[in-house]
Amino acid sequence: MARQPKTTGEERAASKRVGALAALWPFLTPYRVLLALAGMALVLTASVSLLLPVAVRRVIDGFGEGAELLDSYFAGAMGIAAVLALGTGARYYFVSRLGERVVADIRRAVFDRVIGMSPVFYEQLMTGEVVSRITTDTTLILSVIGSSVSVALRNCLILIGGVILMLITSAKLTGLVLLIVPLVLVPIITQGRRLRRLSRDNQDWIAASSGAAAEALSAVQTVQAFTQETGAQAEFGRVTEESFRTAKARIQTRAVMTVIVIFLVFAGVVGVLWIGARDVRAGLMTPGELVQFVIYAVMAAGSVAALSEIWGELQRAAGATERLVELLSATDTVRDPESPVALPRPARGEITFEGVTFHYPSRPEQSALDGVELHVRPGESVALVGPSGAGKTTVIQLLLRFYDPDQGRITIDGVNLSDMARSDFRRAIALVPQDPVIFAASARENIRFGRPEATDAEVEAAARSAAAHDFIAALPEGYDSFLGERGVMLSGGQKQRIAIARAILRDAPVLLLDEATSALDAESERAVQKAVERLAEGRTTLIVAHRLATVKKADRIVVFDRGRIVATGTHEALVAEDGLYARLARLQFTEGLAAE
Repeated sequence: MARQPKTTGEERAASKRVGALAALWPFLTPYRVLLALAGMALVLTASVSLLLPVAVRRVIDGFGEGAELLDSYFAGAMGIAAVLALGTGARYYFVSRLGERVVADIRRAVFDRVIGMSPVFYEQLMTGEVVSRITTDTTLILSVIGSSVSVALRNCLILIGGVILMLITSAKLTGLVLLIVPLVLVPIITQGRRLRRLSRDNQDWIAASSGAAAEALSAVQTVQAFTQETGAQAEFGRVTEESFRTAKARIQTRAVMTVIVIFLVFAGVVGVLWIGARDVRAGLMTPGELVQFVIYAVMAAGSVAALSEIWGELQRAAGATERLVELLSATDTVRDPESPVALPRPARGEITFEGVTFHYPSRPEQSALDGVELHVRPGESVALVGPSGAGKTTVIQLLLRFYDPDQGRITIDGVNLSDMARSDFRRAIALVPQDPVIFAASARENIRFGRPEATDAEVEAAARSAAAHDFIAALPEGYDSFLGERGVMLSGGQKQRIAIARAILRDAPVLLLDEATSALDAESERAVQKAVERLAEGRTTLIVAHRLATVKKADRIVVFDRGRIVATGTHEALVAEDGLYARLARLQFTEGLAAE
């Protein structure tokens, strides 16, 4: 079921800062030209905005002068408005485009990173949470880059420029206004810390909610079969309510901060306006200067209020950035060497396990493999049998280097797996997993996944060899039929035959069959078994099977028990030894005969 967020809010509060947004800089630097254009438009709009109060002052103070001079003031004001409109449009275009481009790059970078992570990574983090970070968190960053940052910078420029022009207009009134600033900063700082913690908590609970939904929906048939809809609904509801609770607390905190800041700022403006009005009556200021000062004060106050709101957005985005940086900087226990050795081509398929001991990270106290010594000759067919949990599938996972052994080494054609790039030696391996994966694509594309450059004729030939052609041809659109998410349109046996066709199409020198025929009916199993036998000719084949009838023709059978190899030989020799294999054979074949 759904997991709790990994760290507490108290632990995060000390480390989360808006400065985390600096991690976005490497994604911005490739677009310096776009960044410069956005900056120029930003400075232009801020500067033009600061000119408007001057035009208003001239109009007011020159109201009694000639009509021509008044007309020129209004014409100038219209020109300023036109420049402001064009500048604002340009700023929106450049900033929004920059935001979309950067977020697209971040999404690609994060996905490129996590798609290559070993299974160890996904034992610690739910895939639903990863997806949430790629979608929800990047949406927050898009909001910041495409809007909040530019608005914040614009308001900073207006605030600084407004204060300077206020000082030029009236140093006395400006001094009174600046006395309000410390009062405004206190709630921003104190409430900002709480807001930062709540923002991070909220994002974590949103991710947990996504993880709960993804987990339940990916196993919807199992949930329904065991009538656990109510339990799944309750769990999702609980996590979603926690997300809402933290969001509500965040909204309340931000609302309180906004109320306090805006009240203090505008109360100060009203007070200063009262004093300014008295100065006008005393002849110390002109009416135009007072209006100009008031406009600048309102602009500065509005900037402060906007910045207080944007501060909350920046803090949320900082939390989102940190979560994405965690993925980008995540270290994998399984890594390619800096100078990888190439697998000799053509690969012969010789496989060696030398004193291999391995514990799964999630079960460190239990040995999955214990001192395994195994040598598979090129072209040899070797079956791995034994009770559930004996270590058979672990051999497959270590051979694909999803994990690294704790002790010992594994080689292909004499080269240590850890000395090669994973993408290099995996090209020499075709896998039919125990739980075949069917993608939300056509039957043709699912088979072609084994070798993307394969022709339609080769795809069809592979399907025929895997006894999959007939049922694929019977689909509404044949090979172009959409198979649905996770292959919901297919039976278990049909999924497995698609996976076998994919492996056949890959045409690799090493073939790994992990319970490849377990979901097939007797007739299909015989057909696929013949196809597998043809496919295995001249290839190194490792067959993991519980059903011993499928491994009797293997060149050699290796019996595993509790992570160790306890016997090796042919079917007849192992039965004659009257050991574990013989007991398993008696159980299966005797029960099979009794059932008949």
